[in-house]
Amino acid sequence: MPETESGHPLLSLQNITKIFGDLVANGNVNLDLHAGEIVALLGENGAGKTTLMNILFGHYVADQGRVMVRHSSGILVDLEPGAPQAALEAGIGMVHQHFTLAENLTGLENIVLGTESLFSRRFSRSKARAKLQELMQSSGLEVDLDLRVSKLAVGERQRVEILKALYRDARILVLDEPTAVLTPQESDSLFKTLKLLAAKGMAIIFISHKMAEVLGASDRVAVLRGGRIVADLPTSQCDRHQLAEVMVGHSVQTAERKPGYPEDETLVFAGVSAGDGREQIENVNLALCKGEIIGLAGVSGNGQSTLAKVISGLEIPTSGSVLLNGKPLKASAAAAIKSGVARIPEDRHHDGIVGAMSVEENLVLEEIRKPAYQRFGLLRFNEIRMRAQEAIKAYDIRCSGPLAVSRLLSGGNIQKIVLARTLDQQPDIVLAAQPSRGLDVGATADVHRRLQEARDRGAGVLLISEDLDELFQLSDRIAVIHRGHICEPVETEKLDKKQVGLMMAGQSIKGEQAA
Repeated sequence: MPETESGHPLLSLQNITKIFGDLVANGNVNLDLHAGEIVALLGENGAGKTTLMNILFGHYVADQGRVMVRHSSGILVDLEPGAPQAALEAGIGMVHQHFTLAENLTGLENIVLGTESLFSRRFSRSKARAKLQELMQSSGLEVDLDLRVSKLAVGERQRVEILKALYRDARILVLDEPTAVLTPQESDSLFKTLKLLAAKGMAIIFISHKMAEVLGASDRVAVLRGGRIVADLPTSQCDRHQLAEVMVGHSVQTAERKPGYPEDETLVFAGVSAGDGREQIENVNLALCKGEIIGLAGVSGNGQSTLAKVISGLEIPTSGSVLLNGKPLKASAAAAIKSGVARIPEDRHHDGIVGAMSVEENLVLEEIRKPAYQRFGLLRFNEIRMRAQEAIKAYDIRCSGPLAVSRLLSGGNIQKIVLARTLDQQPDIVLAAQPSRGLDVGATADVHRRLQEARDRGAGVLLISEDLDELFQLSDRIAVIHRGHICEPVETEKLDKKQVGLMMAGQSIKGEQAA
C-alpha cells in the first residue's frame, strides 16, 4: 500500500457544504485523514455523517468545497465530484452497513465483480485467487472463497466486503456502522484487522454510535453536529460522557439498569415451529411475563425475524401454539394489534412507516378505525392533527410539523414516530426488534427509557437485539437464538457478555456446540 510523508494528509475534505432545501446537511466541513490512522466519525442521527461520506464516494455532489486525494506523486489532487468510479480509482473503498453482495455468487466472484467480466476470456480465476490469498494472509481476513455468499456467516460477509476494497488496491477505507450485526468476538477480530491494515499504511474512517469501540479502536475522533464539525481531537483526550455531550449539545441521561417485577405469564410459546430456510424457528418454548424484559440475543438471520412475524400475526406456525393472556394468538396483524401487541419492527423504514405519508398519518395508522379518528367513515382531521402535535412534543420528533413527509426524516425521528404510535396505546406486549440500531446516544437513551416505562407499567417486553450492551442494560432475563433454537432465558446477573457471545456463535454455556 502506498505511503505518504508523515504529517501530510492522504485525504482532505475542504469546506464541504451540501444543502437540501432549507436543511444544511453539511456546512463548511473540513476533515483530513492521514495514512496509518483510524478516525471515528460520530454524530446524532441527521448530523450529516452519511451525506459527507456519500460526497466522498461520489454518490452526492457538494454544493461547495472540494475532496482532495494524495496522488502517488505526493501531490494532493481534486477528486472528480459525483463519480464513484473516480473514487475507486483514487483508492477509496467503502463498506456499507447493509452489505452489497450477490448471494448467489461465491466470495471470489463477489470480490472480482466490477473489476472485470467474470465471463471474459481474459479473466484469470487462478490469478485472482493468488492475489486474494496474499491479501488474506497479510490482512488476517480469512474466508472460504469458493462458498456462495448465502452460505457465509455475517462476519465472513463483512470480510468479503473489506477484501473487495483491498482487491481494488484501496488506500482509504470507509466503514459505516461496521459492527452493527457482529458478535463481540467478530467485532474484536474486525478491529484487530483494521489496526493491522492501518499499521501497513492504510487510512481508515468508520462511523459508529458505540462509544466503547470508538474509544478502543480509533486514534482520533471527529464529531458532527448540525452538519458541522464541532470536535476533532485525539481519542486519548476523550471519554464517553464528553463525546455524548458534544454530539447532542447537552448532557445525556442514559437509562439506569433497574430490575422489573414480573407477574403472570402473558405470552407463551409452546413447541412452536415456523418459517423455512435460515430464518426458521424450531420447537420454541418461551414464556414472557408481565412486568419484565426478556432480551433475545443472536446473530442476524438465525430466526429472529420469523419469531417476530409469529408474534405480530404475520406468520402462521407449522406446529405448536402461541397464547396471549391464556388465549390463542390469531395469525392476523390486525388481531394482534387489537389483542394488545405493539411492534417496533427491525426495519423502521420498510415496515415501521409508510414513507410517502405524513407524520400525522403514520401516527394514527394502527388506530384509524377508532371513533376518536373517524366517524361515519369520515376522518376527523382536527383530532388526528391534535394527536400528532401532542406526540411530536412528547417524543421530540424533529420535523417541520404534522404534515412533514415521514421518509424525509432521520432514522432517529422515524423511530420516534414508531414509538409514539405503539407505546402510547399502553400495550400488553411490546415486541422491540433492534430498537436502537443506528441511533445516536440521545435517541438511544430515549428508546431505552420508554421500554423500561412500558415494562414498569406492566407490559411484557421482548427485546430482540444484536447489541449486547443494550441487552445487558435493559433485560431482566436473556435468551439466545441460534439456527432457530432458543435456549431457556437466564437471569442477566448470572451471565456475562463473553458467554452470550459464544452462545450466539453456537456454543452453549457449558462449552458444547449448539445444534
